[in-house]
Amino acid sequence: MRFIMDLDPVAQALLATCFTWLVTALGAGMVFFFKTINRIVLDSMLGFAAGVMIAASFWSLLAPAIEMSEQAGKAPWAAPLIGFLLGGAFLKLADSLIPHVHMDMPTSEAEGLKTGWKRSVLLVTAITLHNIPEGLAVGVAFGAAAAGLPSATLAGAVVLAIGIGLQNFPEGAAVSIPLRREGLSRRKCFFYGQLSGVVEPMAGVLGAFAVLAMQPLLPYALSFAAGAMIYVVVEELIPEAQTSGNSDIATIGTMLGFAVMMVLDVALG
Repeated sequence: MRFIMDLDPVAQALLATCFTWLVTALGAGMVFFFKTINRIVLDSMLGFAAGVMIAASFWSLLAPAIEMSEQAGKAPWAAPLIGFLLGGAFLKLADSLIPHVHMDMPTSEAEGLKTGWKRSVLLVTAITLHNIPEGLAVGVAFGAAAAGLPSATLAGAVVLAIGIGLQNFPEGAAVSIPLRREGLSRRKCFFYGQLSGVVEPMAGVLGAFAVLAMQPLLPYALSFAAGAMIYVVVEELIPEAQTSGNSDIATIGTMLGFAVMMVLDVALG
């Protein structure tokens, strides 16, 4: 922790999001050991990822945003509400414009602008969209910690990075292993799987830099990241985990993911 404390906040965000990218790559590396993934296992992992993101959205992002607004003498709900809705709107806009296809959908049902991209690229793009708000959330958390506010701590930012990393492992596997079924080589599957996480360091650095440059935006930025993550959870992760008749398993995974992130944030953050 001492090493991290000595770094510049932007460097802290870069280091943390490189960690989350590495965990994505570790998950993608499962393609070297498995050609297929049991659907029950996949649905439980997707549920776990959803639970982590829901818990992180509140304890690591919305709760500090509410406290900051209150300390500034403003309506404690106003900035978090605006930022939260803008985060969801941003993901909706990205969803509408960027070509991508979800795991269980045929290429003919690809979302976003029409394109001639291969199915493998469209699958990777779908997961990449998830990782933008995750990287942004980690970067904003480190930027907020550097502002010296009691409601946003360095330990809390580190816990958030650990939580995002935990749920990135199944996401990496959820990209690379299905690509193997598309006929790609294991190396290509791994490459595309880890590539879906490369946006996290970029988004993390951008988030940290933005809140350091404009500290009054902190409550908006934190809640923006929360809104974007909740949009991903509700629009994609939970529906994908529930479509194969494993709703109970997926729900248990969500509960466990939420519980793990809650304990990490409350006990360590």
